[in-house]
Order: sequence, then structure tokens, then C-alpha cells
Amino acid sequence: MDTITTDRLILRPFRASDAEALFAYLHQPSASCFYSMALADMAAAEAEAARRSTGSEFIAVALRDSDVLIGDLFGMEPEEGPGAFDGDTYSLGWNFNPAYGGAGYATEAAQALVDHLFTAGHARRLYAYVEDHNLASQRLCERLGMRQEGLFLDYISFRNEAGEPVYENTMQYALLKREWAAQQRRSA
Repeated sequence: MDTITTDRLILRPFRASDAEALFAYLHQPSASCFYSMALADMAAAEAEAARRSTGSEFIAVALRDSDVLIGDLFGMEPEEGPGAFDGDTYSLGWNFNPAYGGAGYATEAAQALVDHLFTAGHARRLYAYVEDHNLASQRLCERLGMRQEGLFLDYISFRNEAGEPVYENTMQYALLKREWAAQQRRSA
């Protein structure tokens, strides 16, 4: 992916030098969907940053003035299922360091990615899965103009209690290119 610059942020490929900042928000992930990505120590963070620097799955989000990593995004075509083979449907996600919360960085970064996918990426449809207790991500979906399409009860488990999986309810949000285009016209 090409680098995207916003007023305050840079969306860029990961670098091995992002390890310390990556560890800051992945040593104890705040959203349950990222529990499996938890980093035990700096060695794990260095390995993960190096792995991410060679792939395109994750997009680093850094402050424009300092290039400090504050989170990441992804916008991927699904590997299987509806829309998987037509190249125009993308799954969105985000994970940000809570120390930078409340400043609108996640919205700014995600909006830049949405705009990029609908223009340069030629997306027709974007969707995101959000646990029903993750209110911050639900609000972000809504700020992006996404609408809730469904609620999957006991959909997925990210943790166990007493050896038993704890299933979470998951919401699906989506945005079509025509809906995005209408929003762009209204805001112009």
C-alpha cells in the first residue's frame, strides 16, 4: 500500500523499529478480538514488528509530526465467503494505543483508509465485525457512515473461563460505495 498522509497522521507500512510502540498497545490488548495477538515481551514485539514490516496485512498509523506508531488498521479482501473472489469487498479493522484515545486519531485514520479503498482500491463494499460491548468501535463505525447489518449471538470466543469458551455477541457493520459517495456529496 502507498503511504497515505492526513492532517495529523501517516498511514504507512510497518517497520522493524515500530516494535516498542507496538508492544505498548499489544502487551495487554484492550479489545478481546486482539487477545490472540498479545505480546509477552519485547522480543515478541520485535519479531511481530519485523513480520509486519514484510507483509501488507497491517497498516501502521503514526503521528505525522514525529512518526511515532499509535495504532494500526487493516483493510483486507476476505479469503473465503461472499465477495471473496470478486476483489471488491474488504474487511476493515483497527487497533489503537489507548494512550492516544479521545483525540480522533482512529476516526481520521479509518476515514483515510475508507476513502482510499473506495477510490484507489476500487472497493464496492466494506464491512467490520465489532463485539457488542466494544462501544468505541461501534461509534467509530457509525462516524464512518457504516450501518449495522446484523447481530450474531454467541458468535466467537476469544477467551476461556474455567476451561470453557466464553462466546461473545458480534455486530456486523457495512458501507457500500454508493452510500459513501452520497456522504461525500452531502459534505461537499
